[in-house]
Amino acid sequence: MPFEEKPVQRALKRILDLVVSLVAGVMLLPVFVLIGLLIRLDSDGPILFASDRVGGGGRIFRMFKFRSMVAGAHAMLKDLAHLNQGGEYMIKIPDDPRITRIGGVLRKYSLDELPQLWNVVRGDMSLVGPRPQAPNEVALYTVEQKKRLDVPAGMTGLWQVTARTNPNFDVWVAKDIEYIENWSLWLDLRIIVKTIKMVALGMTFTPKVHPSEM
Repeated sequence: MPFEEKPVQRALKRILDLVVSLVAGVMLLPVFVLIGLLIRLDSDGPILFASDRVGGGGRIFRMFKFRSMVAGAHAMLKDLAHLNQGGEYMIKIPDDPRITRIGGVLRKYSLDELPQLWNVVRGDMSLVGPRPQAPNEVALYTVEQKKRLDVPAGMTGLWQVTARTNPNFDVWVAKDIEYIENWSLWLDLRIIVKTIKMVALGMTFTPKVHPSEM
């Protein structure tokens, strides 16, 4: 049964999002403060990075992350474009020189994604769903790829916990569509548990970098 035809489970998904994100946000507050301090000491620039993303239904929102790159990273991209291995839909540069020292640690354990708990509380995102992309990237989508927008965007998803080592965008989309077509609250819970295990082991599951990130 499609996502939009499961109103009760959708309501429970929203409740799960709110409870987990609020509890996690309170418990991790000291971690947020420590990360902010380390970012400030490590390099010049803001602590948080915010940029437009496209969420469920095609709605544009501001997504937050801890800054993991040097200030002015976007301007440096043109000189590194030849190293990109992610194709037209994503930027994946091995040993990207724009990533700061603390940024590398944050990315390894996906700690740079933690501010998105606020996006979940606001209803911009869900804990689980397709990772949101920038408007200029979504503008390149085919009809099939636009199916990613049929559900709320997520902090983690099926691709991240099953095919994270494959940066191919077609594989990414296929996993997102598989998630959408087989969605259930139980599947969300399984993905959340597996994500926590992966993060604890330091397995990076978000190799994608948007061109505008700093």
